[in-house]
Amino acid sequence: MKNRVMIIGGVQAGKSTLMNALLGKDRQAEKTQALVFNDWIVDTPGEYIENPMYYRNIMATSLEVTHVIYLQDATSSRSVFPPQFSLGIPKIQIGVITKIDAPLADVDRATALLQHVMTHGPIVKTSSWQNLGIELIAPLIQLNTNEEIRQFVKDRDSPYLIYSS
Repeated sequence: MKNRVMIIGGVQAGKSTLMNALLGKDRQAEKTQALVFNDWIVDTPGEYIENPMYYRNIMATSLEVTHVIYLQDATSSRSVFPPQFSLGIPKIQIGVITKIDAPLADVDRATALLQHVMTHGPIVKTSSWQNLGIELIAPLIQLNTNEEIRQFVKDRDSPYLIYSS
């Protein structure tokens, strides 16, 4: 099976912009109204995580993917995810922080917020506008075990990549 990732995060957090960057599409992101399956990526509406009534949609969609990206906007002071939300989705987890180059970005806060959501795994710090950290995500999605991912992070020694445990 070809690996596929689902991106979940709040409204305006940068999910569609990240998807476009990962697919090499140079276009303005549009508001996602429903699930969007595009090659190896599933983009989800932010409302799916912001409203617990939609959690079942996230759980059902997770059956179609091998990896889940938990996306945190570096300019947001809050997380849209319940604590340890990743425990409910038995897939390989990847944290992604967006907008690290924004004037109000707080990358340390965003990292801490993701660490409350994910039990373990890589966290990639990104800017889609400056193309920072983006190149680290697709290779992570090709890996099939947490051990492989941990070794990938160790081998890269990148300022945009950490392994949280």
